Amino acid sequence: MMIDRRRLLVGGSAIAATSLFAAPAVLGQGKPRVVVIGGGAGGATAARYIAKDSNGAIDVTLVEPAKQYVTCFHSNLYLGGFRDLASITHSYDKVAAQGVRMVHQMANAIDRDKKEVVLADGSRLPYDRLILSPGIDLKYDSVPGWGREHEETMPHAWKAGPQTVLLQKRLAAVPDGGLIVMIAPPNPYRCPPGPYERVSMMAHVLKTSGRGKARIVIVDPKESFSKQGLFQEGWEKHYPGMVEWLGPKIHEGVKSVDPKTNTVETGFEIYKNAALVNVIPAQTAGVIAIKAGLANQTGFCPILPESMKSASDANIYILGDSSIAGDMPKSAFSANNQAKVAAMTVRGELTNARVFPARYANTCWSLIAPDDAVKVGGSYGPKDGRITTIEPFISKANEPADLRKQTQGENMGWYAGVSADIFG
Repeated sequence: MMIDRRRLLVGGSAIAATSLFAAPAVLGQGKPRVVVIGGGAGGATAARYIAKDSNGAIDVTLVEPAKQYVTCFHSNLYLGGFRDLASITHSYDKVAAQGVRMVHQMANAIDRDKKEVVLADGSRLPYDRLILSPGIDLKYDSVPGWGREHEETMPHAWKAGPQTVLLQKRLAAVPDGGLIVMIAPPNPYRCPPGPYERVSMMAHVLKTSGRGKARIVIVDPKESFSKQGLFQEGWEKHYPGMVEWLGPKIHEGVKSVDPKTNTVETGFEIYKNAALVNVIPAQTAGVIAIKAGLANQTGFCPILPESMKSASDANIYILGDSSIAGDMPKSAFSANNQAKVAAMTVRGELTNARVFPARYANTCWSLIAPDDAVKVGGSYGPKDGRITTIEPFISKANEPADLRKQTQGENMGWYAGVSADIFG
């Protein structure tokens, strides 16, 4: 089915579409071409590293419709008032200065037979290697009564930018004594601790603005969540009585939501006229990866753990949120780290450069209150056909205040460092 669809793309009017460049390069006959789709933590890192470390020996094109990128990571700190929007917004000027050709269009399709990316205007980009890092797409049919047309009324803010700003404005309008209902996502999803850090930032804003009687209810489809003990300890310490977490055995599922009345009906209780409903739906790999036949029944894309290469196409690498990366969570740290492994492997394949064994790492920091941050992470490596945890770590309960403050310092330092690593 997918083969027929791809062949259809190269027939009819598509044949007449303009190609941005000449036919794909053959190794030894001009520069090999790498196309990267997605300008986030995975894609922009991979593009920069391939261009930089190949010293111009590889032609690198980054396809990203936005001319500025607002990071989802640290968007919760924007919500909590610890960052402004400008500080999480980045341009691609330094990426381009590194020798990466920027194409600010949507990539509509991947013609795997022809090894071409089909752009929104119908033009085509030939590639010798394709790096795919499109992030996640939202399953708008996963919450009964909620869909794409309701994301202004019941925002998700799980893709940063206008939705992030909207959620902050809606939070500012919650009255003292008002109710916030968060519908958390099922596994797997982008940034496992993210919803719960968001709840912490909401509670912080409400408390510090004199709205300490407001209440936040989390309706969660999962039996447990990342750093659960640490978050619940923090909520009890900093925001007593403000946050209530309901697992599936308690709420018995979301039966429906009504965006017109901001009502959420569960098997346990009906929450009427909420001041704010934050719906974070189920997620899949970026739709372009699914259309190209690179995802399996889970909606995400299997990869080879030694390289981040697609398990179904030797010419394609899949990074970050869209990949099935074993024990590694879907995080910006993971995507940035995976990008370097893929960039090294691609460079080795196209220029005969040396390739070292893959090593992976991740840390996810979460801010619960001012100077009270916790972290989880580990080192990882390929084993038995998947990326497997080698050495995990997590913050401990009841840590000293100075250690939690130091952890938040690490968090801010990491953001500065990884932003420079991604965007230059």
